[in-house]
Formats: sequence, structure tokens, C-alpha cells
Amino acid sequence: MEMIYNSPNYVVVEFAQLEGAASTGGGFEIVDKQSRREVYIAGESAEQFRNQVRELIATEPSMEDVDEFLSQFDDYMLHPLTLH
Repeated sequence: MEMIYNSPNYVVVEFAQLEGAASTGGGFEIVDKQSRREVYIAGESAEQFRNQVRELIATEPSMEDVDEFLSQFDDYMLHPLTLH
């Protein structure tokens, strides 16, 4: 688990693929701090997200640009954030 982005609005955590696991490439948890909701993406969706992030980083985005990019996932954030 590695935090790859943290702003006042969002945090993104990457989960590496576990050795011997059947899944491909791990996944990402995207948390909207304001609404206190999150979404976990894995598999093909995670790979697409990874590629989109690489393209975004290549443009040297501002924090506002990254937050705007992450806002496209707001409608999928149905899970309330809970503390463990």
C-alpha cells in the first residue's frame, strides 16, 4: 500500500498485487475527503486509471488539475469512509 496523491480534497492509495494472487496489477482506492466517500478500482479499470494518470503527469498538472481529474470518480464513490 502506497499513498500516491494527497490534497485537501482527495487521497489516492495504490495497492500492489499480492504475490501469487489471481488478480492482475493490484488496485487503487480513491477517497473524496469532503464527502467522506471512497471507491476501490481493480483489474482493467485500475490499469486504465494507471495509464490516465501517467498521461496526466506528463502534462505537469497543478493540484487543481489532478483534483479535477479525480472528480470524475465522484459518482462511483458510494462507500462511506470508516475508520478501522
